[in-house]
Amino acid sequence: MAKKTVASFKDKSAGKSYTKVIKVVKSPKTGAYSFREEMVPNEQVSAVLSAK
Repeated sequence: MAKKTVASFKDKSAGKSYTKVIKVVKSPKTGAYSFREEMVPNEQVSAVLSAK
């Protein structure tokens, strides 16, 4: 039996329009550091990184 090629039906350019942004955030209560992850459109990466 032949295998189905499901991956060939996907739009390959759709996944490249987002970037995963990982920021280090310090907790004001405990002083511990944690990581915050977001999926952001490529056009808004610099705005998200510069925002506090």
